[in-house]
Amino acid sequence: MSIYEFEIKDEKGNPVSLEDFKGKVLLIVNTATGCGFTPQYDGLQNLYEKYQSKGFEILDFPCNQFANQAPGTEEEIVDFCQIKYGVTFKQFAKVEVNGRNEEPLFTYLKSQKKGVLGDNIKWNFTKFLVDRKGNIVERFAPATAPEKIESRIAELL
Repeated sequence: MSIYEFEIKDEKGNPVSLEDFKGKVLLIVNTATGCGFTPQYDGLQNLYEKYQSKGFEILDFPCNQFANQAPGTEEEIVDFCQIKYGVTFKQFAKVEVNGRNEEPLFTYLKSQKKGVLGDNIKWNFTKFLVDRKGNIVERFAPATAPEKIESRIAELL
């Protein structure tokens, strides 16, 4: 199995193959617009602006699974992120990251890098760093600010 075998839905519900991101360094994040960690969008956008031209992409997956902190439609979420945080990186359809209806991509990510408490994602803004070959190299806890992982991203680029 490879990360590039997954197909996901963009914010409009259109299928997107992760093959489209082959050769890029990826940061895959489950996000929420009403979370205490939501201001991390600023840090994520800063990383994206700094490294996008060098082959870095952020894949943002809104998740309403934790205390209903990502209410609204995908369109409302995208509008909120663009207006409040100036987000220009890729945003996708809302997903579940744990349980019976979890997005298969997140099942795979969790199988490759366990968290402190095991497989399950603990909260919004869990981050998975993927190298240019599609290897999941690190998993970061929700409280880890984007700025704290910049050096790891730079190493992979």
